[in-house]
Amino acid sequence: MSTQPLEPTPHHQTSHRAKAPDPEKTEAFVMRVLGDVSAAVTTLMSSFGDRLGLFKDLDRHGPATAAELAARTKLNERYVREWLHGMAAAGYLTWDAASNRFTLPPEHAPALCEENGAFFFGGMHQMLPSLAGQMGLLERAFHEGGGIPLAAYDDDWWTGLTRFTNGWFENHLTQSWIPGMPDVLAKLEEGGSWADVGTGRGRAPIKLAQAYPRARFDGFDIFTGNVEVATRAAAAAGVGDRVRFHLLDAAKGLPGTYDVISTFDVIHDAVDPAGILRSIRKALRPGGIFVCLDINCGDELPDNFGPIGSMFYGVSILYCMTTSLANGGAGLGTMGLPESKLRAMALEAGFDSVRRVPLENPFNNLYEVRG
Repeated sequence: MSTQPLEPTPHHQTSHRAKAPDPEKTEAFVMRVLGDVSAAVTTLMSSFGDRLGLFKDLDRHGPATAAELAARTKLNERYVREWLHGMAAAGYLTWDAASNRFTLPPEHAPALCEENGAFFFGGMHQMLPSLAGQMGLLERAFHEGGGIPLAAYDDDWWTGLTRFTNGWFENHLTQSWIPGMPDVLAKLEEGGSWADVGTGRGRAPIKLAQAYPRARFDGFDIFTGNVEVATRAAAAAGVGDRVRFHLLDAAKGLPGTYDVISTFDVIHDAVDPAGILRSIRKALRPGGIFVCLDINCGDELPDNFGPIGSMFYGVSILYCMTTSLANGGAGLGTMGLPESKLRAMALEAGFDSVRRVPLENPFNNLYEVRG
């Protein structure tokens, strides 16, 4: 691709520009946009690498020509060849000219191949094409308001979300998050009761039940499909006698009382976040604790500038904000619950204190909230 300076092109629309654009800055931004488009296409191609097992085959069986990889994966050689060329051009794979073989560097395997690993992005590669499929409905929402209901999202979204967040629960939940809250740990070890609100497919309570065999867990979710999958997963994990899942709108109240209640990235995209917080406060036993994991974001827009912030704002439109607005909800959005907002809402719901648990995580904050 040519890197010669870009030639200005005439435009015929009226403009409110205060001054003529700087040609060098224009060219720099055009190259930035080119890089972003290239990254978007690379992500789509990575979704094929994940979906078809191409990354994992290269990691497991080693370098391959296009023909060898196609034979190993039982895929069409021409498509495999083009995919390999694209991934090599993007720097995801390396290419040896002498053997015409492509290699997945071992340093790239944690992000592309290691299911449940701390750095695995395969779930995100599954989620994003599914989200992109909502563009038509979102365009209508831009015009008319409202949003997209949960039922509109296909299984790739829910499965991808589970695969992506599995890394949290497999590598952080019992290893650092729970030990960072000694009173919560004590309640689990003593056989306390725990409710997980917005449990999704139940990964958190299942993992906790495996680690703390004396405790009992209820998971609540508003989406029927999640409850069904979570129930099967608990049985398969051998904890179905201590982990139960229920279809419930938690904003309307919880059916019991608990020593600990948790939400993992739930409050910011809830239809009625204030209602959920009130329900949680009412359902906590004396001395109970609310464990809240939510997005790591700042109060002011510049606090959220950068690649993580831009990704989160996009996911907000594609899922978090729109699913809330679809039901006439608060529509906080992915970046709508900075620490100051959570503190204010928790106080209004009847809680007395919010402690931010020390956590080095660019994606999330962890809070210990008490009544």
